[in-house]
Amino acid sequence: MSGNTILGVFAKSPLKPLEVHIRKVSECAQLLPSFFAAATENDWDKAEQIRKNISSIEREADKMKRQIRMELPGGIFMPVQRTDVLELVSQQDKIANKSKDIAGRMLGRKLTIPAEISPLFNDLVTRCIDAIVKSADAINELDDLLETGFRGREVKQVDKMINQLAKIEDDTDGMQIVLRQSLMDLEKTLNPIDVMFLYQIIEWVGDLADIAERVGARLEIMLAR
Repeated sequence: MSGNTILGVFAKSPLKPLEVHIRKVSECAQLLPSFFAAATENDWDKAEQIRKNISSIEREADKMKRQIRMELPGGIFMPVQRTDVLELVSQQDKIANKSKDIAGRMLGRKLTIPAEISPLFNDLVTRCIDAIVKSADAINELDDLLETGFRGREVKQVDKMINQLAKIEDDTDGMQIVLRQSLMDLEKTLNPIDVMFLYQIIEWVGDLADIAERVGARLEIMLAR
């Protein structure tokens, strides 16, 4: 997206670029299930192509983040505090960064998820992406919130989404505990170095939900001011 386009978006709404950006980082994370599927099938050529797509989208999101920082209005007519917007876009961007890190680490070691824990792992991935989608849904309400002066039914709707997001993040915490226990039961049958990296991948996937929840928390702070 060009700088002129970003400027045009800001001209319509100072918050609209956050919605554009969250959709981009969400697009990045939603490529992970197909990446994991390719890895499970040992189709590393396909996995590499998906990783390249993730990396390309991450660069687009990073470019948007920088443009938002440069072009964000700083005057008294901003409906929210400038620092809140800057913090929010930084949190959003971490979703794309973490997605790229996960794909890069797994591809670099040609790491596959053991069949015994693959269903649990896939459930965790799905739930973490649920969190990202829910955070994007909440951010996409910003324009409506702006129109209502951050009052009324729209605020209650966003509060409900933020509470749902917190519940999803709690779910992923529990899922990680079960998954780590299941992996521990398999440790003696696996390459010890692979085990170390598998624990890291589980943690990083869980981080996606944690970051999404922090996006919701930052939005909640913005609404409370």
